[in-house]
Amino acid sequence: MGLALALMGGEILYAADRFFGFLPDSPTLIMLLGGCIGVTFMLFVIAVIYDLLRAVGSKGTTHFDPARRQSLRILFDAAFLLMAISYLWKGVHHGGKTPAIRRVTVPIPGLKTDKFTIVQWSDVHVGRTIKAPFVGDLVERTNALKPDLVAITGDLADLPANRAAADLAPIGQLQAPVCYVPGNHEYFHGVEDILAYLEMLGVKTLPNASLPIGGADPFLTVVGLNDLMGNRWGVRPPDWNQAFAGVDQSKPVVVLAHQPKCIEQTDHHRCDLMLSGHTHGGQIFPFGLLVMLAQPYLAGLHTHSNGQQIYVSRGTGYWGPPVRVLAPSEITLLTLVPA
Repeated sequence: MGLALALMGGEILYAADRFFGFLPDSPTLIMLLGGCIGVTFMLFVIAVIYDLLRAVGSKGTTHFDPARRQSLRILFDAAFLLMAISYLWKGVHHGGKTPAIRRVTVPIPGLKTDKFTIVQWSDVHVGRTIKAPFVGDLVERTNALKPDLVAITGDLADLPANRAAADLAPIGQLQAPVCYVPGNHEYFHGVEDILAYLEMLGVKTLPNASLPIGGADPFLTVVGLNDLMGNRWGVRPPDWNQAFAGVDQSKPVVVLAHQPKCIEQTDHHRCDLMLSGHTHGGQIFPFGLLVMLAQPYLAGLHTHSNGQQIYVSRGTGYWGPPVRVLAPSEITLLTLVPA
């Protein structure tokens, strides 16, 4: 009962702070409170699995003598407890780990260069717990990869621009050209101010806009799309026609769109590769099963239709609880090669 009350109290405080921002600016405190959400979800999963296994195991054991049945129950409970502890520990341990470098090769029809490398960040969620040291480490590791382009596919900031500015500032030290599209969370915190601040850092923002790659004779165009949240807010909604205005669709096109479901709207525009995020790969297994009810793809590289490909990042940071299970965070290095 005490644990349940503590977790509930942490969740209430965390949710209230998301709306009113009354707690002190302590990443450790916010991380602990956010962790209450993750632990509660994981305990719920553990309880459901435990009850299901007990129900299945109880069938067909009526012929066992009571002493043997009790021994088996103790062994089962002990083994399940160890697995539950491992599940909880793994989630908390991996939640705050440095993102791994995930290398993906993508064949692109008609690409007129030997290779073109893109580092993708998505869902960094710079805010109450993800701060400048984390962003600085991402910058350092990205620079070491020497990409041709850095693409940030939304949910970069989880606070208003004036509160996140110092923690976003290391992005200005990225050595490759950087392009960015907003995710749904930027709309919660003032998308216009966030776009303006990133432009000050030297980031090429692409809200329904395009960026030709290759100088006077581009061999590739990067097209950015505003997030679907813009339709609900009535602010900077996605507009495919505006985004593709002036784009030479006889040459390869890479589309940046925060939510994977945008791939379903590409019928009238060229899209050789879409880079998305939003799903966090589910972040805490088995939450990804619910995510898949809303999004066509959870993580990784997929062929959608008519040769269109989509890569969905599991996210570079985390949102809410600093917990990840079977959905490791990533810095994605995509190497585009001729098909």
